[in-house]
Order: sequence, then structure tokens, then C-alpha cells
Amino acid sequence: MNLDAIQKQMTRAVMTPLTPSEHMQRHAPGGGDMRRYASKFIKPNDRLTSFERLEIYNRQYWWRLLSSLQEDFPGLRAVLGDRKFEAMSKAYIVDCPSTSFTLRNLGAKLEGWLRKHPKWAGKQQQLALDIVRLEWADIEAFDGKAEPALQTKDLATAAGGDIQLQLQPYVRLLDCKYPVDDLLLAVRETDDDNEVASNAFSEKKKRRRIRVTAKLKPAEIFLAVHRIDDSVYFRKLAREEFAILTSLRHGKTLARAVDSGFRKSHMPAEKRAEAVQAWFQNWATLGWFCQPAQKKST
Repeated sequence: MNLDAIQKQMTRAVMTPLTPSEHMQRHAPGGGDMRRYASKFIKPNDRLTSFERLEIYNRQYWWRLLSSLQEDFPGLRAVLGDRKFEAMSKAYIVDCPSTSFTLRNLGAKLEGWLRKHPKWAGKQQQLALDIVRLEWADIEAFDGKAEPALQTKDLATAAGGDIQLQLQPYVRLLDCKYPVDDLLLAVRETDDDNEVASNAFSEKKKRRRIRVTAKLKPAEIFLAVHRIDDSVYFRKLAREEFAILTSLRHGKTLARAVDSGFRKSHMPAEKRAEAVQAWFQNWATLGWFCQPAQKKST
């Protein structure tokens, strides 16, 4: 058996779901006995059989991936509850196994997967989708690419209506049906991983998470998820702000973006210019705009 064949056999075995008691399956991928399957490419030693050695990798794979999803999506866990979240995570990993060198990307397909499998969230489907979008935006904002920022003073000289302002790649824009920013912050407050707590206190925190989630009522919000000095922040936006920023992200000129932002606005006309000036000042101060790319001379 060559190296490529060994790697493929080991991968299939390691990615096989664990039993309910968190042991390796007795049946090998494609059928047959897992002990015989393991003995084909793993040698036993004086303490462990081939099956037992393979089981270590099988269990570590699943425990690490499940732990990663739990760490990255505590808000979704609060919405679904611990047991359903764990079951959902196992189903998701089977359909969307890790294919990257980093677990950072493990949850990249979770939103789309949840849309195709609404049974997991049931009546809370919209809330689940909103919280997943926010938690994934948090990940992207934390380590997304940053271009050289357009300075506030440069913005004043680039005020022509035909200019196309580009948003930083790490800035994520979300329109949500629930105030999931408040929910996620509340969940994180009760889920501090650095806190050493008794079982009784952990259970109390769990009940608090459930109460926070149950009290959440629908309320449309617009968010910008961004970072400052390696920390991620959620910034609530006015509907008009969100529309302008979204239009700029889609490549519209400044004039068209502003026009689209106020197309369905109830803001009095006399207040719009002042609002736009204040918004652009804030966005530029936060470094949300990129410096225009230098054109190559011919």
C-alpha cells in the first residue's frame, strides 16, 4: 500500500462519526470490521492495538472540531440549547468536514447549511441565521485583510460625486431581524471561558443564557462589524447609513450611494446633509475607507 492510499484510508476512518458513547465505530468505512481495517495501515504496540491507536485520532478529530464550533458560535448554542447544538454540529461536520489547514474556516458554510436544514432551529430559524451571520462576521472582521486607510483629511479632497470609495475588506455589513448584537454580548458575558466556576454556578449561567434568548423580540437592526487595534466591535447603523455603505461596497459612486441611501428615508430633507457629513467623518475616522489604488503609468 502506497502513502497516498494509507492517507486516504486513515482520513476516512478519522472522519467517521463517533458512537453515542464517543468511541470509534466498529464498522469500517464502506463496510467490514474496523479492527481489520485499522490493522492494514497501523501497527500495534506493546500497550495499544491498531484499533485503539486509530481510535485516539478519531476521537481527537471530533472533539477538536466540536469544541471549535462551540467556541466560535456561542450565540447559536444559546439559541438552540446545548444538546441540539451538539447534535447539529455533528450533522454539520459530516456534511461540511474540515478541508482547511486552520479551524478558523470550519464554520464558513454554517449559514448556508442551516438554510438548507431548517429543522435544527425550527421556529427560531431567523434568529439562528442572524446570530450565525453575526458570529461569522466577527471572525472575518478579526482577521480580514486591511488596506491602507484613507485619512480624514484625504476624504475632504475626494468629495466629488463621481468618486468611488472602497470599504475595507474586513468591515462586514449586516441587516438583521433581531438585535443579535445585544444577545451575543450577553451570552459572552455569561460564558467567560477564563472563569473557574462550580457546576452549580455553570448551571446558573446556562439558565441565564436561556432567559436572555427567550426574552429576545424581533427588531430590525443594521450593523457594521469592524475592528480597532485587533479588537472587534459591533456598531449600530441608521437605515440610511447602511444603505449608503452597502451601495459603496457594490461599487456605486458617492453621489449614487447617497441618493440610494435616502430613497425611502423619512429623515427631513434639511437634516440630510448634516447627517451625511457626520457619518462620513465617523467612517473615515474609524479607517473604514481604503486609499484609492494607484494607477499604473503607461
